[in-house]
Amino acid sequence: AFWVKTMFNLPRVGHGGTLDPKVTGVLPIGLGKATKIMSVVTKSGKEYVCLMEVHCDFQEERLRAIAKEFVGTIYQKPPVRSSVKRRVRKRKIYSLEVLEMEGRRVLMKISSEPGTYMRKICHDMGILLGCGAHMRELRRTRSGIFTEDTVVTLQQVSEALYLYRNCGEEDELRRILIPMEMAFCGIPKIIVDDETVNSLAYGSPLMAPGIVAFQGFKKGDTVALI
Repeated sequence: AFWVKTMFNLPRVGHGGTLDPKVTGVLPIGLGKATKIMSVVTKSGKEYVCLMEVHCDFQEERLRAIAKEFVGTIYQKPPVRSSVKRRVRKRKIYSLEVLEMEGRRVLMKISSEPGTYMRKICHDMGILLGCGAHMRELRRTRSGIFTEDTVVTLQQVSEALYLYRNCGEEDELRRILIPMEMAFCGIPKIIVDDETVNSLAYGSPLMAPGIVAFQGFKKGDTVALI
């Protein structure tokens, strides 16, 4: 996020979820006003491809059975090296698929709610196998609605800016920049009338008469007002 802020010379730039050192993959960046909605992306589900190394030989059937036990609600205590307080927390694992196995190495695809530690999942699976395990590599393949299909490198951003500033060519920059409204795809929405929009802008609470339509949601959900 710092490098993008420097490239665009903007006062505010935010990101939608930290990537630990040596972890690669999807990191949504919000520029300017879009910084305010990065919290929506941060709270969205994540998907990872993880390479785990087990510390002993194991049976494939046993490992696949253990992997199934991690789907659903699990309890996690953050690793010693983490940026949050080390207390036991509940996290949801939406899916855990074993993709490949080679020797003691296991490639998995894991979909989870934000704040789930993949290296802790590897550690806990190793305990259940009886000999330990650790995470060798990790790549985030999805953050909310943003996937690897839309990922660009810092080099590509730099080249697009160069073409725009020095040659007046904006096609590549338009391809890279995504409208901030895209961040609200996939979350419930409440549609309000024009008069209510003005009232909300001045801090008034939302009342039922101002609602034109809405999608299903429950208490505590993040919703978008449009």
